[in-house]
Amino acid sequence: MTSARIWYQGARPKTLGAALSPVLVGTAAGSLDGPTNWPRAVAAAVVALALQVGVNYANDYSDGVRGTDRERRGPIRLTATGLATPRAVRTAALVSFGVAAVVGSVLSIVVAPWLLVVGLAAIVAAVTYTGGPRPYGYAGLGEVMVLVFFGFVATVGSAYVQHATLPGVAWVAALAAGLPACGILLANNVRDVETDRVSGKRTLAVRIGATRARLLYVACLATAMVAVVACGAFVPAALIAVLALPLAIAPSRAMLTRHDPPGLVAALVGTVRFQLALAVLLAAGLWAG
Repeated sequence: MTSARIWYQGARPKTLGAALSPVLVGTAAGSLDGPTNWPRAVAAAVVALALQVGVNYANDYSDGVRGTDRERRGPIRLTATGLATPRAVRTAALVSFGVAAVVGSVLSIVVAPWLLVVGLAAIVAAVTYTGGPRPYGYAGLGEVMVLVFFGFVATVGSAYVQHATLPGVAWVAALAAGLPACGILLANNVRDVETDRVSGKRTLAVRIGATRARLLYVACLATAMVAVVACGAFVPAALIAVLALPLAIAPSRAMLTRHDPPGLVAALVGTVRFQLALAVLLAAGLWAG
């Protein structure tokens, strides 16, 4: 592969929908209180994407130098495979976080300076997922933090930066956007449960076992659909997002029946597609409302 292709694959592009989905839904929710402010929406999307890319590179670096990725299957690992030096991968992560910090700071100053604290917390959470002396990703808290930051913070934050208001539907919509992101991480960790157990990475899937993690995955997707119905109580047009449900069937079946890495990777990719479809439809319904 060319150098550019290597870095592109190292950014794990198939996971980037998890960053865009809550911004899309949150922007639509915030637009219930006035016209959509597209420059702010774009800025929020840049921050979310930069954070996602940054955490992917940081995860690659931290797991690589710890040796966790030595037998890992799935997306390409730059550090573990030697395709890039640890220093280069760490620099890529820092550049990504830098972009998120700069754009996020400008957006915060324009909307409300106290949002700088939220942005700082998001960057710290991204860095300490697998980095630092006590990474929470190694303690089984990854899914919880994903729901907090890729669910509530990203969705409600994107709604708030529109008109400095917090529509009630944004909090419910955060579950619809965030729970599939938890499913993405569960699919990833179920695939790697054996190698993580050997390397000492105590993900939630390792702690509760692969079988329970698979059931939790299905529960996340099902609860996301319940949240869509709840959004319909605020904005009836939001119920159009129920049409995304069929896209949850194939990845759920794969999670419950497949044990081979390719099958679980397919479940992960299918979950991203489901999340994006749900987000697009939910956002369309909120805008229509």
